[in-house]
Amino acid sequence: QVQVAESGGGLVQAGGSLRLSCAVSGSIFRINDMGWYRQAPGKQRELVARITSGGSTNYADSVKGRFTISRDNAKNTVYLQMNSLKPEDTAVYYCNALIPVGVSEYSYWGQGTQVTVTS
Repeated sequence: QVQVAESGGGLVQAGGSLRLSCAVSGSIFRINDMGWYRQAPGKQRELVARITSGGSTNYADSVKGRFTISRDNAKNTVYLQMNSLKPEDTAVYYCNALIPVGVSEYSYWGQGTQVTVTS
């Protein structure tokens, strides 16, 4: 069993900062890519940022320069530092982890954490 648990969401004013954390636990040998996605009301889930096991990153254009993704492989944890938050960043943020099992790779999701940015 693999569990993915996000934390760190909340309510913040525009221009403020939040740091999201996501811990992956269970029977894990290694984790490939980890990432953060978000879904605003009435919209599709979209990629925010991803990071490989080696530390390579990619970001959505809308968050470049404001958000930073990082990971601690020893703790099976990924973080998302969000600065200069805007009301349009309001969404439920989901953590995703790709875990290899044999020749296959499985995608695991957390339950999500709400981020609300007020103007």
